[in-house]
Amino acid sequence: MTIATQRRPGCWANRPAYALCLLLAGPVHAVQPDEILPDPALEARARAISGDIRCPVCQGESIDDSNAPISRDLRLIIRERLLAGDSDREVIDYIVARYGEFVLYNPRAEGSNLILWLAGPALFLAAVAVAVAAQRGRKVPEAPLSEAEEARLRDILKE
Repeated sequence: MTIATQRRPGCWANRPAYALCLLLAGPVHAVQPDEILPDPALEARARAISGDIRCPVCQGESIDDSNAPISRDLRLIIRERLLAGDSDREVIDYIVARYGEFVLYNPRAEGSNLILWLAGPALFLAAVAVAVAAQRGRKVPEAPLSEAEEARLRDILKE
């Protein structure tokens, strides 16, 4: 037996430990302990808001998951605004006023964004209309069966 085909006896024994490590390795948030608010309700609101804000640097992560310095600043701004008594909408409006609509994972359905929100359903309806029109155009007029074909059909149905 060559070295490449030998199996280590303990290889399979560690599988449960590996699986447990994978299960415990859930999403890791970049929120630092010094950022967490003492009020659990405000902290939950801050996490909900920061989960919907895109990191301006990373672009593929929310500010809650990003370690970029700008994300930390945004998380702190959100918490400051909540402590000042702002509503969730006011906090988001403040962030959008500074960084633009780009930072929202779910852009608002108003203004020029309305075109983007309506484009998907409009294109879907157009595709359905094209498919229906194409299906109607494919209909072949039915020709009556000849006497030989009718006789063959009767023989098949009798069997």
